[in-house]
Amino acid sequence: MLKNYLILLLLFTFYSCKKESAPPPPQINTFYKAVITADDRKTITPEEAKTFHVNKTYQYEYRTGNPGNYEYNYDVKGINIKGDSVCGNINVQGKYGAGILTSDTVAEIEINTEWIAYGKLKAVDKKGNEYNLIVK
Repeated sequence: MLKNYLILLLLFTFYSCKKESAPPPPQINTFYKAVITADDRKTITPEEAKTFHVNKTYQYEYRTGNPGNYEYNYDVKGINIKGDSVCGNINVQGKYGAGILTSDTVAEIEINTEWIAYGKLKAVDKKGNEYNLIVK
């Protein structure tokens, strides 16, 4: 009889205990943005200026950040779907980036970019127009 009560007590304890959810991971204070925007290439923040680096042996114009979290700036050129020539400047962090293109017909086109191969990017503007770009 006592054995039955112990089993009931253990079952009650086991099923009545609430599982606590794990606390959320701590937020890391950083000056890096989660998403690159076209305006990022226009200015360098004081925090980014501390890690500003130029190296003429690579294709980027400059980079900011720390190992594993660099943001690169490139001059690019390419064509749109119609075959019109475009050129501009972009910032890239990891596989994705953003920037501004210019063409003979349009002064400034804001784009989002994605690496597709070494030195080659696919870009899309806000209207959905696509551009094939290469790093200068």
